[in-house]
Amino acid sequence: MPGTLPRFPSMPRGVTMPALVSSLPRSINPPSLPRGITMPSLPTLPSFPSIPRGLTIPSLPRVIVMPTVPEAPRRLLQDCCSVFDHQTSGGLCGCCWALRPRYKRLVDNIFPENPEDGLVKANMEKLTFFALSAPEKLDRIAAYLSERLTRELNRHRYGYVCIAMEAMEQLLLACHCQSINLLVESFLSTLRQLLEADRPHLHILATSSFVKFANIEEDTPSYHRSYDFFVSRFSQMCHSDHEDPETQIRIRVSGIRGLQGVVRKTVDDELQVNIWEPRHMEQIVPALLVNLQQSDSSSGSPAEQTEVCFRELLGRAAYGHINNAIKPVLMHLDSHGLWEGRGFAVRCFQIIMFSIQSQHSHLVIQQLLGHLDANSRSSASVRAGIVEVLSEAAVIEATGSVGPTVLEVFNTLLRQLRQSVDYQLTGYYDNAGKYKTTSSQEKTLQDAVIKTIGSFANTLPVYQRSEVMLFIMGKIPVPGIYPALGSPNAGFEGSRMIQVMLLKSLLQVSERYESSNLLSALPSSFLEPLLSFTLMEDPEIRLLVLSILTSLIDRRHNAKKLLPLSGTFDVSELDLKEDRCSRQDNLFMRKHAQRLYRHVYLACKEDSERRHYQALFVLLAVLSVELVNEEVLVDLIQLVLALQELALSNQMSLSVFSRCSLHALCAASLNLLSQLGPPPLLHQYVAQVIESRHKEALYLLPEHILCDEPRLPEDELKVEEALMFNQSEMCKALAGSSYSTHSDRLNIPYTPQLSDEDRLSRRKSIVDTVSLQMDSDFQFSSDPPQKPQTEQITFETLKNTIEDRGPVEEEERRRRMQVMERFQTAPFEEIAAHCGSRISLLYSKLDQVFDLIIRPPPSPSGPSPRRSTPLYEMTFPDLCVY
Repeated sequence: MPGTLPRFPSMPRGVTMPALVSSLPRSINPPSLPRGITMPSLPTLPSFPSIPRGLTIPSLPRVIVMPTVPEAPRRLLQDCCSVFDHQTSGGLCGCCWALRPRYKRLVDNIFPENPEDGLVKANMEKLTFFALSAPEKLDRIAAYLSERLTRELNRHRYGYVCIAMEAMEQLLLACHCQSINLLVESFLSTLRQLLEADRPHLHILATSSFVKFANIEEDTPSYHRSYDFFVSRFSQMCHSDHEDPETQIRIRVSGIRGLQGVVRKTVDDELQVNIWEPRHMEQIVPALLVNLQQSDSSSGSPAEQTEVCFRELLGRAAYGHINNAIKPVLMHLDSHGLWEGRGFAVRCFQIIMFSIQSQHSHLVIQQLLGHLDANSRSSASVRAGIVEVLSEAAVIEATGSVGPTVLEVFNTLLRQLRQSVDYQLTGYYDNAGKYKTTSSQEKTLQDAVIKTIGSFANTLPVYQRSEVMLFIMGKIPVPGIYPALGSPNAGFEGSRMIQVMLLKSLLQVSERYESSNLLSALPSSFLEPLLSFTLMEDPEIRLLVLSILTSLIDRRHNAKKLLPLSGTFDVSELDLKEDRCSRQDNLFMRKHAQRLYRHVYLACKEDSERRHYQALFVLLAVLSVELVNEEVLVDLIQLVLALQELALSNQMSLSVFSRCSLHALCAASLNLLSQLGPPPLLHQYVAQVIESRHKEALYLLPEHILCDEPRLPEDELKVEEALMFNQSEMCKALAGSSYSTHSDRLNIPYTPQLSDEDRLSRRKSIVDTVSLQMDSDFQFSSDPPQKPQTEQITFETLKNTIEDRGPVEEEERRRRMQVMERFQTAPFEEIAAHCGSRISLLYSKLDQVFDLIIRPPPSPSGPSPRRSTPLYEMTFPDLCVY
């Protein structure tokens, strides 16, 4: 009945309550009672406090079996202390639910009888309110929730496990202001237990809870957390190979989201673990790249989630973290052979370049360059893949600079070209000769390097592009000027290949080079060595040089409008962009015009292909349009007339096709020049000659000879007077106009002045020329000695004295080959003896020169007697020597 006291069991015989208290040690203090409850003194046992209204105490067992008489009082007191201390006891009061702490009762109330019913929301609200009212109890609440979850997990009651995790999540979201640290330790330990279980759905549940926790912004720092386990476990989930494809996708997506949560939680907190350390990056980055390789990029797929996470990771990287994030990418591409496919590698670095901060992009470029050097002994496909990635990265890099060492970038790429040439010639890409390579693979690499050089140059400002062009020009092997870039074993063919590739690289840079004046675009230090290549025997080299000159001079992009060639085109229909020549351009033409004309004239003395003559016309046309004025136009007309005379000359061993091509080049050039400002009479005369060629000689017109199927004359080439451009008629057409002041030049035949640089046309230095010629003279020294020369001393005399070249160039080439073979195969003693014997020959040559120099001039009285002692051997007194 309510209001009546419960019946307690009788105490053992001979045991009283005062004796019980006196039997305890003095150091034990009874716990404090709840507020409002007082305990009477032990001797007055019958008097007990009243029970609050409405509170019933459950009935206790009538019989309690005590193990022994001495232990019973101690056990009873321990049970009472545990009840008052809000602890679970295993004895008398452990089964009294009403005496349990309130936070435990609130936690127990959130669990329904049937786990399928889910969390009891009303009771969860009570628990949340209690936690907010008494934040000091949060650690106990979290610990008890964790204990309850562990018990349900061990009993495989996964429904209650999910309810416990949901409750912890709601407490985290509600109590994250000042006291979240009281919950986090229990929360993270619970997540570890779920992630260590063997149930995929528990892994997904733990990851989802961790992501919610990672999105919470904390105000108070934490010094003792560790996320190493989560980095390792989430990375392992990204590599899941579950047998069920759907489950595998869900696990991988959860792992990616978990890594994303770790990054968000740690990247901006200096007190947390440094996620950018190599040991963490070597786990995170490969886990992301494995999922990024998947072809399925639909919404919610691992590839799509990986790209989002990868971009966020790189976007948060600071200056000192870029290298640690890029190195695992390079290692992953190496270990899985992903450079050869080139598709994934390019996509991966596109994501990197678009995600990182723009001021850090040059660090990625430097990493790729260093990796390219490290793989210089790898296959051509691997090197080509790295170079292509470099090219794409340079296009994306938009800051206008590739770091402080701009020239080092191009030096690395040019070094790769040199090595590629060596590998192509030897057939192996290692020094031991074990790994073979093919010419096609190396050419693919070379094309990729040339493309990359152009891509890098296009990101630079104009002034740096000029430096790059000078740098590349300095690397081109030119005998007598620049050292050979190839290895000593490459020989002449290796040097030629490097020349071609570096000129192609130079063309890539010059195609997008835009400058305000030609003085800055073509300085003397760049123009002189470039023009020297127009005298090379290789037609491909000459064609590349013409293309480079055209691209640098054509600042208004008119070159594409001038092709295909025609002798009757109308300039007004071509929509050419013209402008008056500036002061700087006039200075350039006054300084370098004759040099340009001379090299064009000399280049036409060699048999060439159709593309070569087309490039010559485009160069002349661009000069006319870009630098149009009276003086330049008259000089170009004079040059064209000289080319016509060259085609008519019988002294040059030009083929019929080359002669017809020169006539066609003259017709197209004069047709253009006559429409750029001269009087209409000049255009009428040029059109008249072209019309005559249409009727009688179609093979003298560009549209019929410079085409896929050229029409050559059936018999020997003969050009009638009416089919040629007459110099006097053109002077008459220019009379009475502003061009008449310069038209007198047309009456003077064009004679190009040769300079010292023409010696480069034979691809030998002066030392090589003298050495080889002296050796040739020594071989044929059995010829009778020549008589002393008495003619006037000239430059040609001195030149012929030192270098007595044979009339037949083929014979000279054969002699050079014999000399080279001798020095390569003969023993050292024979070579030393041979070189010593040539000293006397050199002295005899010098004696002949000195005899000519000291010969006195002729006198009217007759020849003077010959000195017995040469002048240069006379000894003078000491007083006469200064």
